[in-house]
Amino acid sequence: MATILHIETSTNVCSVAYSHDGVCLFERLDMMGPNHASVLGGFVRDAIAFADSQLLPIDAVAVSCGPGSYTGLRIGVSTAKGVCYGRNAKLIGIPTLEVMCVPLLLGEKIPENALLCPMIDARRMEVYTAVYDRALRPVKTICAEVLDENSFSDLLKDQDIYFFGNGSGKFKTILDGHGVKNAHFFDDVVPVAKNMMPLAEQRLMRDETEDVAYFEPFYLKEFVAVKSKNKL
Repeated sequence: MATILHIETSTNVCSVAYSHDGVCLFERLDMMGPNHASVLGGFVRDAIAFADSQLLPIDAVAVSCGPGSYTGLRIGVSTAKGVCYGRNAKLIGIPTLEVMCVPLLLGEKIPENALLCPMIDARRMEVYTAVYDRALRPVKTICAEVLDENSFSDLLKDQDIYFFGNGSGKFKTILDGHGVKNAHFFDDVVPVAKNMMPLAEQRLMRDETEDVAYFEPFYLKEFVAVKSKNKL
């Protein structure tokens, strides 16, 4: 097993964790944001100081790579790259929506055939979202979705779907009164660094790491470009 520094800055929450052999040894969390520019550096310095005090290395840095806040992702990825260069560590990119699924998979009793649909608020009636099975295989790939009463109807007619994240409340309001029995909602699910641990460890074991020099977060730029082109 490895020692990994985890950085999550994709939403208003800013968090850092440090894990060794699959155990979280250090965590800092700020939920009063967005304060990433002012608090992330201190969180990372404290995590590195803790690792050094325990004579532990930093084998890799895992960073949430989006979708999410443009500013937050840039701050997180830039910081992660700096640590990788300074400590000769590997870089691991973890999709934000996968991070959000971890607490449900570990702590909630969800049927084996159920689907997971994390949602990040993208203003108005739009969300960044995807749909996964319990093995985090994508059933619907990451996209920007404009919500209405027909959203996900093709999946909801046959399967239970669990919606969560700070964008899911908008969809719950839309569905109220429509009698959709297979839609379930969880409140207060946000991406935090410690929930990156199992995903980062799996990727590191498979040697699924990033090129530190060229890695960028996922801003849905391709989706936006196609969407804008179609309007012309």
